[in-house]
Amino acid sequence: MKYVGMHSLIQRNNTLSVLLLLGFPAILLGAVYLFLAITSPDANDTFLKVLPWVLVAVGVWFAIAYFSNTSMIRHAVKAQPLARRDNPRVYNIVENLTMACGMPMPDVNIVDDPQLNAFASGIDDKTYTVTVTTGLLERLNDDELAGVIGHELTHIRNKDTRLLITSIVFVGIISVVMAVLVRMLWNTFLFGGSSSRRSNSKDKGLGIVVVMLIAVVCAAIAYLFTMLTRFAISRKREFMADAGGAELCGNPLALASALRKISNDPGLADVDRDDIAQMYIVHPQALTGGVKGFFNKLFSTHPDTAERIRLLEQY
Repeated sequence: MKYVGMHSLIQRNNTLSVLLLLGFPAILLGAVYLFLAITSPDANDTFLKVLPWVLVAVGVWFAIAYFSNTSMIRHAVKAQPLARRDNPRVYNIVENLTMACGMPMPDVNIVDDPQLNAFASGIDDKTYTVTVTTGLLERLNDDELAGVIGHELTHIRNKDTRLLITSIVFVGIISVVMAVLVRMLWNTFLFGGSSSRRSNSKDKGLGIVVVMLIAVVCAAIAYLFTMLTRFAISRKREFMADAGGAELCGNPLALASALRKISNDPGLADVDRDDIAQMYIVHPQALTGGVKGFFNKLFSTHPDTAERIRLLEQY
C-alpha cells in the first residue's frame, strides 16, 4: 500500500520534534531564571553565575542517563537476549523486515510475560533493540507479528527511540528537582530550617517557606511544560509508526488485528516504570476505565488505540 507524502510527513515531524526537544533545556533554564527573578534582588547577575553550574550538572546527569539507558531498560523489564536458535520464527521475521527496508538488524529481546506487548529502544545501531513478550509470540499469527515488529522498526528508522529516551531523561531531571524541592519544603515545615543555626525570628522561617513554595511552583511549571512537550512528540509518532509498520509488513489489517488483541490483554503492566511504559506499543494504563482511565488517556503518551485501529482499517 502507498502512503502519499509519507516522507514529507516524516521530515516535517522530525523537524518539529527537534524544535520541541530543544525546548527542554530552555524550559529548565527558564524555571531557574524565574526562581531567581522572584527570590533574588539581582537576578541577571546571579543567573549568569549559576548558569555554568546548572549546565554542567545537567550535562553530566544527561550523559550518564542517556548512555546507560539500554542496560537500565533491559534490567527493568527483565528481558533476555533472543538468538535465532531460540526462536527462528520471530528472528526471521525481524531479519526479513529489516532487509526489506534496508536497515541494520537490531537486537531482539524477550520478556517472560504471558500477556501481549512490544517496544523498541536504543540510541544507535549498536543499541537498537526490539523487545517482545512471550505472550505476543504465542498469540499472534505471523502477519500480526510482522505488523507489530514493523511498527517497532519504524520507530527505530524514524529515530523515535532516541528522541523519546532524550525526552525521558530531561523529564526525569526536572522530576527529581521538583521532588527535592518538595522534600526541602516539607522539612522546612517540620523543622523550620536548620536546627543548629536557627533564628528565633518568625520572619526568617516565613521567608524560607515562601522561597521554597516559589521553587516548587517554578519546578511544577517546568515539569508540566516538559510533559506536554513529550506528549506532543510521542502521540504523533505513534500514528507515524502505525502507518510505517503497515506499509512495511504490507497488511494494515493485520496490524489493526494485533493492536486489538494487545489492547484486550496488554503485558508488561507489572513493570513499575512509567517512563519505560511510554515505549510500549500499547500503554496498559491508558486502557483503564472510570475517572482514572479518563485522566490516563488525557495525559497518555499514546493516542487512543481504538482510533489507531480505525485509521488502519480505512486502508
